[in-house]
Amino acid sequence: MSVETQKETLGFQAEVKQLLDLMIHSLYSNKEIFLRELISNASDAVDKLRFEALSDSALYEADSDLKIRISYDKEARTIAISDNGIGMSRQEVIDNIGTIAKSGTREFFQALTGDQRKDANLIGQFGVGFYSSFIVADKVTVITRRAGLGAEHGVHWESDGNGEYTIENTNRELRGTDVVLHLRAEEDELLDGYSLRQIIRKYSDHINLPIVMKRESTEEGEPEDETVNKASALWARSRNEITDEEYNEFYKHVAHDFTDPLGRIHSRMEGKYEYTLLLYIPSRAPFDLYNRDSRHGVKLYVRRVFIMDDAEQLMPSYLRFVRGVVDSSDLPLNVSREILQHNKVIETIKAGAVKKVLGFLEDLSNNDKEKYATFWQEFGSALKEGVGEDSGNKENIARLLRFSTTLNDSEKQESSLDDYISRMKEGQEDIYYITAETFAAAKNSPLLEIFRKKGVEVLLLADLVDNYMVSHMYEYKGKSLQSVSKGVADLAGMSDEQEKQELQKSADEFKELTERIKNTLQNKVKEVRVSNRLTSSPSCIVADDNDIDPSLRRLLKAAGKDLPGGKPVFEINPNHSILQRLKAEGDDARFANWTHVLFDQALLAEGEQLEDPVSFVNRLNELLVALSA
Repeated sequence: MSVETQKETLGFQAEVKQLLDLMIHSLYSNKEIFLRELISNASDAVDKLRFEALSDSALYEADSDLKIRISYDKEARTIAISDNGIGMSRQEVIDNIGTIAKSGTREFFQALTGDQRKDANLIGQFGVGFYSSFIVADKVTVITRRAGLGAEHGVHWESDGNGEYTIENTNRELRGTDVVLHLRAEEDELLDGYSLRQIIRKYSDHINLPIVMKRESTEEGEPEDETVNKASALWARSRNEITDEEYNEFYKHVAHDFTDPLGRIHSRMEGKYEYTLLLYIPSRAPFDLYNRDSRHGVKLYVRRVFIMDDAEQLMPSYLRFVRGVVDSSDLPLNVSREILQHNKVIETIKAGAVKKVLGFLEDLSNNDKEKYATFWQEFGSALKEGVGEDSGNKENIARLLRFSTTLNDSEKQESSLDDYISRMKEGQEDIYYITAETFAAAKNSPLLEIFRKKGVEVLLLADLVDNYMVSHMYEYKGKSLQSVSKGVADLAGMSDEQEKQELQKSADEFKELTERIKNTLQNKVKEVRVSNRLTSSPSCIVADDNDIDPSLRRLLKAAGKDLPGGKPVFEINPNHSILQRLKAEGDDARFANWTHVLFDQALLAEGEQLEDPVSFVNRLNELLVALSA
């Protein structure tokens, strides 16, 4: 039957052009990796066919013998990777090959350094396996047909990687996809059956369906085809039978990553429900880790039959970086995402998987601090989300958290809450923290002055997620978490009677001044009081005990949230020379200028934006002129 070709020449998306240029210049230090990537794509296509065929068996088209075939032609100088999986329609070819439809694309290209080794790792982290074809090929042909569409709906795609590709309709009797690589002149060593078999066994032995090649020679009665890989589910094998290399290659297959994982969990769970977990912690965060809608973590199998990618019901959002497979013996083969929403088996599996992951991370934190530091640097911010999302495991998650503190003023997040508690001062009852938009703002805040003077450690929190985290974690092991930005600095357990008397004396002595300042600032403040937290700064602002933390208020306001009006508390340092002078200031105009400048300075120090920066500058200039006169 003839088919209208509808041939088009189209341009690659700009990001694809950049990527192909990198590939053509052989960024990968190990170019044979192209075969692993194409086999992995073929395996995914077969898995998708199995899944869709659960509800429409006609998609098998009388061919249920699923496999991947590798062939080569020395004369034509080609290698072909063929599968009888789901195949692609014309639009799917354009969407899947002509563009990179994955968040983080821009960040990926901004991160490229020009250093081949580093950029190779970035490409692997981004996971763009098909384009690795152009490492070894100067032309790539794809011939494909979507299952169920019929022979006349085949698609022929071709490109030399130089910015354009052609696409046209073609007749194709068989569903599935052939990727044909036209090798570069210097790649002749790949046109060898032994070499291809070695690469397949090295990188793709774990693939859970046959990868076949024609035998180089056959004995009488021997089949022409040979299955090159083991073709068994890796997770179903005993851990003693699996090498580290096999585990790592399987991770690279399921995660579409090019680097080895940081760690793995392989466990068979038995009891009321039976299931197997093979889960991995990556060594690098993907570019879209903080896009909570982007999920490509855990694959679901039922009795070794692939059911779905990214079964989000199996892993909570805060563990969205976990990769791997879950294989259940109790779910039906026709399970859908809707059925998974409220399913006791799934709830049991999820609880067991989370417990295993958190247990693994705790073991890592106790026994390999260097590896755990790597994990925390890459995934710590995501893990913090679990404090608010997973109340049942809040204590376990809290043990895994790491923080910067005033102990060393380092941005390195090394201290656990247990470390903090072990260093608490005698009489200290609370765990103190400060939140800010940047680490420098937290570290240099005037609110920390009394804590530094008394040697009291404070957690320095500068991640966006920190405000969310502390709003759900009120205490840890009986110790309350207390913001230094709210209320009076409560150091009663570490203050002697003389300090209390001196504070009260200052409050009485400066009562008239605090009232005068409040009258000057009018409706800008809730209260003006003598501070017990300042030692060198003249003033600061804090929130009242029952108000929202200032850092959280700024964050919510920036997100467009409509918040009830909250006025800050303005604290003054009675020992500062400016306040001593202000106390004696008789000129009302100069008093107002000093008061507003001090208040605006306190706002700026806290990270607030001034409502009227011009007035601030004008007042400051007036005071400078007066001082220089």
